[in-house]
Amino acid sequence: MHATADTQETTSLHGLIDLGRYPIDELESPTGRELIESCRRQLNDDGCVVLKNFVPEAALARLERETERLSPQAHYNQTETNPYNNAGDPELPPSHPLNRFDDRTNGFVAGDRIDGDTIIRQVYEHPGFQRFIGAVVGMEEIHRYADPLADLVVNVLREGCQHPWHYDTNEFIVTMMTRQSHRGGRFEYAPGIRSPEGENFEAVEKVIDGDRSRLKSLDLQPGDLQVFFGRYSLHRVTPVEGDKERHTVIFAYAKEPGFIGRPERAERIFGRMAPIHERVLENGTNRTDSLAD
Repeated sequence: MHATADTQETTSLHGLIDLGRYPIDELESPTGRELIESCRRQLNDDGCVVLKNFVPEAALARLERETERLSPQAHYNQTETNPYNNAGDPELPPSHPLNRFDDRTNGFVAGDRIDGDTIIRQVYEHPGFQRFIGAVVGMEEIHRYADPLADLVVNVLREGCQHPWHYDTNEFIVTMMTRQSHRGGRFEYAPGIRSPEGENFEAVEKVIDGDRSRLKSLDLQPGDLQVFFGRYSLHRVTPVEGDKERHTVIFAYAKEPGFIGRPERAERIFGRMAPIHERVLENGTNRTDSLAD
């Protein structure tokens, strides 16, 4: 069962978030405003901010146990994909980014498998956390997904899994590492490599060819929170090595209320659709930009 609106308002974040270091419950205080300004500067500089040890040490073991318990419910999918998650363009040369395909294999635990007594569900649905994320990304209001599968997701990468170069379909993404693999599983990205005005295919091709001059690499650890503008920054997770799974929680928010993911994406990512996706299939969807994905 998910929390109700009333219990969301009264649920305390104490013990779930290090409020001494990150006073998200006091955003109007001097330290709260300083936190927001610092996050915005980092986002403006390279499209990413990482809040180390966002979850206090005392809660880390519980956090890891949560995603360990959920991970067997992950649906795995393997596919060959380009950075734009489309079929490519045979009219263009094989070296063009649209025609550069790589193996993508990973698992996702759907939101309807994550109950209301988990740390991750309580944090995701808490209005204070939501206000904090909205302030960080410069939006007066953000909304939880209305998609029961994609609202709160656990990404599970076991040995050999990877997420090759890609963009996110939403403008920003909020993630929390809960378990790191023994080796591999490194997050790398090229900040702001494209914009709503253009794809910048030439620069993207260089990155895919191995040019690391504009790349940033993150050493994420359990309890770290990441806010990332993945719609415009090419990024990947390198192949996981060793027998320890890599777990990352994805908190999905949108600019407008009522966001539902594409039905075909739900089918691919989770191996199934919810009734609401069936209705979307009947009524269709609209996108707010004309980028390739």
